[in-house]
Amino acid sequence: QVQLVESGGGLVQPGGSLRLSCAASGSIFSINAMGWYRQAPEKQRELVAGITSGGRIKYADSVKGRFTISRDYAKNTLNLRMNSLKPEDTAVYYCNGGSTTAQAMGSRTVNYDYWGQGTQVTVSS
Repeated sequence: QVQLVESGGGLVQPGGSLRLSCAASGSIFSINAMGWYRQAPEKQRELVAGITSGGRIKYADSVKGRFTISRDYAKNTLNLRMNSLKPEDTAVYYCNGGSTTAQAMGSRTVNYDYWGQGTQVTVSS
């Protein structure tokens, strides 16, 4: 069992930047697909960005060119650099490792699915 803890959320003005980090309690080497999701009020949770252990990356169209996902195996973290933030990026951001992202990435099925508790990102002037 791996626990995921997100950090780095907060309030930022439009056009600003934030860096989210997801710390894993264990090694992320064993987790094939990891991703960042977000859920805005009264909206469904959506994939923001996913990355496999092989380095394959997928972004939502709405964040392409603005967000960058990365994995740091030395620190056992999943990161999301968010630039040029817009009010519509406001949401609770969640970290995932396992079957949800594996399915979204078209990767092999796994029998685990880890989620963090979420971190709030608010983009407002």
